[in-house]
Amino acid sequence: MPHDPTLERLANATLLVPFESLHAPRWILEGLADGISGVCLFHNNLESPEQITALNAGLGEVTDHPLISLDEEGGDVTRIGQARGSGYPGNAALGRVDDTDLTRETFRALGLELADLGFNLDLAPSVDVNVADDNPVIGRGPRHSAASVLGLQEAGVAACAKHFPGHGATSQDSHHTLPRVEADADLLRRRELLPFQAVIDAGVRSILTAHIEMPGLGGEGPATLTRALVNDLLRNEMGFEGVVVSDAMDMRGVSERIGIPEASVLAVAAGCDLLCLGRFVYADQVAEVRSALVRAVHEGRLTGERLEEAAERNARLRSWVGRSSAERTRSEATGAVGLNGARRAVRVDGELPPLERPYVVEVDAPAGVAVGDVPWGLGPWFRDTVRVSPETDDPSAILTAAADHDLIVVVRDAHRYPDAQAFVNGLLAARPKAVVVEMGLPIWRPDCGAYVSTYGAAHVNGLSAAEVLGSAAALETAD
Repeated sequence: MPHDPTLERLANATLLVPFESLHAPRWILEGLADGISGVCLFHNNLESPEQITALNAGLGEVTDHPLISLDEEGGDVTRIGQARGSGYPGNAALGRVDDTDLTRETFRALGLELADLGFNLDLAPSVDVNVADDNPVIGRGPRHSAASVLGLQEAGVAACAKHFPGHGATSQDSHHTLPRVEADADLLRRRELLPFQAVIDAGVRSILTAHIEMPGLGGEGPATLTRALVNDLLRNEMGFEGVVVSDAMDMRGVSERIGIPEASVLAVAAGCDLLCLGRFVYADQVAEVRSALVRAVHEGRLTGERLEEAAERNARLRSWVGRSSAERTRSEATGAVGLNGARRAVRVDGELPPLERPYVVEVDAPAGVAVGDVPWGLGPWFRDTVRVSPETDDPSAILTAAADHDLIVVVRDAHRYPDAQAFVNGLLAARPKAVVVEMGLPIWRPDCGAYVSTYGAAHVNGLSAAEVLGSAAALETAD
């Protein structure tokens, strides 16, 4: 295939790429200078506020206003809070409080922190409507979805509502497979699509697609690759004029059978403007995606006009973040917003006894791919804390260690893990007055002395629970 600099630059304009290290490698800097729209940063790129700020400033020196993005939802899904957990409550906690002013203020505070670090595009909020108890993706209603978008964008950070047309009715993870939602169009329009219409009406700058099948709304295969959903529904019917961003193209739900380059071609043809390539798609694979897009135009499978349209939308988004950065003014201190929200979300059922010598047992739970390895639990605020595996540890040994203590059992989304439920029931059979703290969704509720719900496992959720439980360390931290 002959070298075609014009088409190659247009193809570059559709790319949002990752890279390997704490410092931008040469291929990234050259790619940005040659038209790549931006980058997506992950845990492997982030070490400290100073390093992040310097990295992002360096990226901005290569080209005008590159998109510098990350997945920062607050709550359990955090990149900037990877060392100790997020300083902001997530969707479930904010939805439990149900104060849209708090939601807007929380996302504005989060956006200001991101902007200070040099980010200008946040792949958040998640606006999926959670209708399945074991869904690993948690959502909220139209009012909170719009409030989240307004808060982020008031801080000068473009919001990216996800995962269109709605991931809430699935219990499978599209990182590993292709989930399918079996529901009729009327139900889907009344349930899944309402938050997306709300964020469109609120002026959201970008929307991220889902790698799910939703035949009730038209078409087969992943929504990301389905023109009936991305173009006909989202664009023409719902009136969205901003940037359509694909979910990560390295996820098995979209590219396992056909490969990342071919999936990328089909995504752009369907109406996606910006391809989020994933975490481990580096220089050679990025080049393959670019070549596939150029080849598809030469073969007539993709029009040059479609590439131009995508490039123009992405350029408008880059112009918006540039203007927003120039106009943004630092506001008053926002550090207390996240903790205050987490405190308002905590619920206690039953009577909390005086906890003079607490012994905390944290029942481990696997983290989803989106969450990653982020600390959670009550360990920072209680000296006698152990983390146990429900599959390998013996409840009787824990009971022996806790014999002279007040027992606190901490779980995370225990409704999803029968082994965790069995382990907790084994402890409660001997200690029925123990306190159980649920740091996920409070769906499974065992018989116990008191049941504390935090609606999330962020750092501030743990701190707020520790305060309720009377931890001196937590109360000192809060002061």
